Formats: sequence, C-alpha cells, structure tokens
Amino acid sequence: MSLREGFDRAELDPRLKWMNPPPIWTVEESESVLVVQPAGSTDFWQKTHYGFRADNGCFLCAGVDHDFRMGTRVRLYPRHQYDQAGLMVRISADCWIKSSFEFETDQPGVLGAVVTNRGYSDWSTQGFQGDTIDFRIDRAGADYLVYWREPEKPWQQLRMCHLHEDDGKMPVLAGLYACCPKQAGFIAKFEHLTIDPAA
Repeated sequence: MSLREGFDRAELDPRLKWMNPPPIWTVEESESVLVVQPAGSTDFWQKTHYGFRADNGCFLCAGVDHDFRMGTRVRLYPRHQYDQAGLMVRISADCWIKSSFEFETDQPGVLGAVVTNRGYSDWSTQGFQGDTIDFRIDRAGADYLVYWREPEKPWQQLRMCHLHEDDGKMPVLAGLYACCPKQAGFIAKFEHLTIDPAA
C-alpha cells in the first residue's frame, strides 16, 4: 500500500479512518492542512509510574500489512501541559508506539517516543524548542525506527524498538494522533501523511 494524503481537498483518502475522532477537525484546503482540536482529558498511556490507563486520544489511521516508511509534518499551537501530536503505530491497547512533541508550560517542550508492550508504557524524551516538526516511523518486520527533524534539516534517530505482539507480517494501524491530557484548546495542523512501502 502507498498512501500520500496532502490534505488539499475536503475528502480524506477513504483508507483513513478515525479512532476516537476529535470533536473538531477540518481540512483547510487553502493551506493544505488537516486541523485537529482534541477533547480535554485525552491521552494514550498504560500504567507505568503514573498508574492510570488512557486509551482515548484521537487517531487517524489506515491498516498496513507490510514494512513501511510513514511521515508527517505538524505545526503546533499548544496551550496546556502535555498537549501533544505526532505519529502512532498501533496493534492493540496494550501494544503501540507514539512519537510526538509534548508541551511544557514552564520549561522547553520535549520530543517523546512512548513504546507500550504487554500493557506497560515507557517514555524517552529529549528537549526541543520550535513549533513545526517532521516525524518519521519505519517498520522493519516487528522492529521500528523513529526519527525526527526540523523542516529541511537532516533526520535524527529518536528511538529503535520492538512491538511484542507484532509477528512482522500482521496488519497494524498507522497514522496521525493528537491528545490533550489536561484541558482542551490545543490545535495541531498536519501538512501531510505519507505511508510508502519500505525500500
């Protein structure tokens, strides 16, 4: 499968479906962006350290059953702590990856990669200052490589990981996600979503 959604027309590629659709979303054809405004108290996280479970973030995704390279560019307009947007690959509520920018109110924001296996999430971070960022996730069997960059700059690896429920051939859900773990008000503008077979 090859999917190249440029958000330049009102209708989304029919292979893309919402899981937990946001209360407000639209395609702004004049800018060629998908505008997403998640509800408050939405997140993806499983148990580790904080103890809570959240599986209600908004996720626009397609099923993919082969190795792929997925990418997006997102512009961020955060308001509250932990507002976040980026890419996600999902097998189940207990097994997934998300990579995003997360906003902090009193310090620089962070790039994060959360990997969830057997119902427990981990979280690796590094600092980032900016409002526009490219994300990329490459699937190689059951293994995943997560990258980021500032627009037009070289890619930098953020994470290498394995999804334990993945047998390397099974279908996964892949696409864009956004959450507001605290209050609503965050706006994310996605400039594209591409999913191409791995070279």
